[in-house]
Amino acid sequence: MNPTPPPRIDVETQSTDLDDARDFLATAYAGNEWSADATRQPFAFRYSAVGDAAMSLRAIRFDGHLEGVMTPSEDFVVQWTKRGSATIGAGDDQIVMEPGRPQLWPQQGAAFSYDDYEQRIVQVNRAALEEVAGERGTAPGQLVLDHTVRPDDRALTVWRSSVQLISHTVLDRRASPLLQAEMGRLGALALLELYPVVSSSLPDELLLPRNAHVRRAVEYVHEHAHLPITSTDLARVASLSLRALQTAFQRTFELSPNAYIRQVRLDRVRDALLAGDPATTNIADVAREWGFAHAGRFSATYQQRHGEYPRQTLRRFGRQRA
Repeated sequence: MNPTPPPRIDVETQSTDLDDARDFLATAYAGNEWSADATRQPFAFRYSAVGDAAMSLRAIRFDGHLEGVMTPSEDFVVQWTKRGSATIGAGDDQIVMEPGRPQLWPQQGAAFSYDDYEQRIVQVNRAALEEVAGERGTAPGQLVLDHTVRPDDRALTVWRSSVQLISHTVLDRRASPLLQAEMGRLGALALLELYPVVSSSLPDELLLPRNAHVRRAVEYVHEHAHLPITSTDLARVASLSLRALQTAFQRTFELSPNAYIRQVRLDRVRDALLAGDPATTNIADVAREWGFAHAGRFSATYQQRHGEYPRQTLRRFGRQRA
């Protein structure tokens, strides 16, 4: 039986009533404590959303002042303003939006304040993003993106070109469900390039501001361990010289950057073996998938890292099911 494609989203509304517009948005985004006031501009409101439950594109025009609190969401929301002013959060955590620059909404929720603004939004469902992130080694239920990161120019270029292609396709009402699904996957991939996955295994020391450069490199390793990354790549991501990167890793982990990459890949092998069936899982194939070609050296390195041999890890599947 063919899977049923997710229902298509196609909404468009407008209003000149300030309270109606506020209530519409508060309902659409499960917000609370929302208030709206007129500004010097004549009030106008327009909203549109197209896509499906996995990914949608949204546009908002609100000629007025809007503020409130967004509650935690299962969706990942990237927004940017085309005009007007906008702030997210408060105090030391406040983010001032820059026109045209994408910003990931804090998943834990946050207060906001907008004035006379036009906004574009890409909204990706958690399940859709977890599926793509899982292919990169992120365990289900552990996907957290760092909204405080300022994406670099390369990530912004990938994001903008992806959004342009997605918009062109999704706005075509005749696009097939298959093409819509492909655009959802493209949106998820671009989002994972824009903001790094926060690893639950990062030491607390990396959360300190002075270690921000090393943290960027470490998060890049956890996000791209499936790719042929090098110390030079990490130095570029961290905006450090290669020597400074090596010194920082040695100070923080007592490991070289390459040894840290290898350690993360060994952890990914362990995750795969713990999830594998001894009857069908080939240890050598899993090892090669994560860059370990020499079976003997791999087995010894794995034992040194995890305190048991790969075959012992794999057998846990049978014991857990018994």
